Amino acid sequence: MNLLLDTHVLLWWLDDDPNLSRQARTAIADGRNLVFISAAVIWEIQIKYALGKLKIPANFREVLEQQEFEPLDITMEHAYTVADLPPHHSDPFDRMLVAQAKVEGLTIITRDNHIKKYKISLIKA
Repeated sequence: MNLLLDTHVLLWWLDDDPNLSRQARTAIADGRNLVFISAAVIWEIQIKYALGKLKIPANFREVLEQQEFEPLDITMEHAYTVADLPPHHSDPFDRMLVAQAKVEGLTIITRDNHIKKYKISLIKA
């Protein structure tokens, strides 16, 4: 299975946070699954960090690079797909993740109830 982590899921994984469901934790840890991190997730984290709304370690990039995650760039196709999505969600980062999941055939791991409204594969975080 190919997975795409929502922002809070990535942060919970890195912090070994008990909020992350057992199912999500098992799927991420399963070496048979490819786990993708969208550039949109890193972008959101960096914005919240710069605004003082999120604390991350000074060596966040190195911490992330120690994980066996695949980077997922934002493509033109992803950007065009956002316009075709129903208006279930107003968060532009989450809409991009949904578009990426649709285009790339990925399963999103999230706790966001709005994302459940889209017709995509999902694992509840």
